[in-house]
Amino acid sequence: MDAAPDLAEEETFYDRIGGAPAFRRLIGEFFSEVRKEPELAALYPQDDWDGAENRLLMFFEQYWGGPMTYSRTRGAPMLKMRHMPYKVTARMAQRWADCMDRAIDTLALAEEDARLLRDYVERGCRYLINADE
Repeated sequence: MDAAPDLAEEETFYDRIGGAPAFRRLIGEFFSEVRKEPELAALYPQDDWDGAENRLLMFFEQYWGGPMTYSRTRGAPMLKMRHMPYKVTARMAQRWADCMDRAIDTLALAEEDARLLRDYVERGCRYLINADE
């Protein structure tokens, strides 16, 4: 009988860029940038910054191959539905992406990895636009 195939898991993007510590830093830096932008900061619950940070952390970790904590604790992501209560204009989406872009810069990632993150953020931001200027 043939030997069982090697079932070792392929390295995920999450693992490749440094796992939980890298994603905690990314999201922490992102929220530091958001707090500098009054219009963006107003979209977040002022009495629950830690909760907002944790939700985004769980979402990003899960999307990029880390723990499935987001789905276990919050259900399916349903990004469009979760963002419908907020006025997301093209300008606001770009400002959000700019904050994430600056946070990505703090990670000193390989160029390809940084590009993958930035491309995802840009697509996600465009997808969530739900209002005119």
